Formats: sequence, C-alpha cells, structure tokens
Amino acid sequence: MRMTIERTLSIIKPDATRRNITGAINHRLERGGLRIIAQKRIQLSQGQAERFYEVHAGRPFYRDLVAFMSSGPILVQVLEGENAVVLNREIMGATDPVNAAPGTIRKDFAESIEANSVHGSDSPENAEEEIAFFFSTIEICP
Repeated sequence: MRMTIERTLSIIKPDATRRNITGAINHRLERGGLRIIAQKRIQLSQGQAERFYEVHAGRPFYRDLVAFMSSGPILVQVLEGENAVVLNREIMGATDPVNAAPGTIRKDFAESIEANSVHGSDSPENAEEEIAFFFSTIEICP
C-alpha cells in the first residue's frame, strides 16, 4: 500500500465524553501514529446531527443515531498521518464492539453498537466533507 499523508475526522461520542475517557482515547490515536491537528468540544443540536448523518436518513437507526449524537458533548478532531483514514479505522475497531479486535478503542471502551465511543471517516473523500462540516481551515494546524 502506498503511504500518503491524509487527514480524517474523528468524533469522540457522548458515551465517552460522559465517562471522561477522551484522554485515554486520544492516547490510543496518538500512540497508533496519528497526530491531532484540530480539536474542539461541542454539543450538536438535533438539526446539526440530522445534517451530519443525512446519508443515513433512510436507515432504521437514523432517528436513534441523531438523538444519541445530540444527547451530550462530543469531541470533534482532525487527525493526520500516513493513510490516516484506514489507520484510524484500525485503531477504532469494528462498529459492533462484539466483533472488534482486542486492543481497539471500541473493544475496550464501547457500551453498545450505537454507544461505541468513536466515529471515523470511511474514505478520504468523506473525510474532506466531514472535516469541512466541523472546521474552518483557520482552525486546522498545518
């Protein structure tokens, strides 16, 4: 695989901020080879969550996802590194924590398939769109 420096979006979800484990999750990301180049703690309104997750609007879990993601503070961040999208997804682990590999964030910290502590972009193209949803260019450290 060709090594290329990429950026990806990471969200530490309300279940993780509620349990005060954002530092432990960031440690895993940094230890795994990713750099945090932008970060802020926010709380999404229902409308913002609906817009961010509109790709899932027709899916049965959409309403619950929107309600969950707007239920408390989240930490949104831009991660940078070699093949950052794939690397972040490996560090996070499978969406369903039952299927996540040992040592991954979701295996170690998730409460359920929905409250799985983290979100990460699934492609470089989506990463670009997701980063732009939350950050202006002036907020991202080169």
